[in-house]
Amino acid sequence: MLEINQEAPDFELQATPDSKMSLRDFRGKNLILAFYPADWSPVCGDQMSLYNEVLSYFEKYNAVILGISVDSKWCHAAFREARNLQFALLADFEPKGAVAKRYGVYSDKEGRSERALFVLDSEGIIRWNHLSPAWINPGADGILEALERMNEKI
Repeated sequence: MLEINQEAPDFELQATPDSKMSLRDFRGKNLILAFYPADWSPVCGDQMSLYNEVLSYFEKYNAVILGISVDSKWCHAAFREARNLQFALLADFEPKGAVAKRYGVYSDKEGRSERALFVLDSEGIIRWNHLSPAWINPGADGILEALERMNEKI
């Protein structure tokens, strides 16, 4: 897993069936990267729904959240619509898990990303990270505490 104070590797992934997003698109904003195993699993659904509920708190800290899994852009589109998610889900689909591998959070054994969180500052530097067991929703407290600490340093 990439360490705190490292520059986050750039990437470009499919955000919708006809658009892509890259890390560099978010320079000037704090960024939360939420790697998760799979759309439609109970824990992942709960985790993404929780982040949807606390979006206004993230925005208070000039932060944007991106969900990332190895599911396809079409699977993400259906999952976002079903859960009414108001943030982007990025498809680390092909080559499978390439971004998760660059961040050190890909499970070759399971063929999916781990449940991992990264909080990046506006310059793309990792300021907080967390790896959670796949069956545990890490919640939002750690993210919000990291954003608060970053805000205090400004």
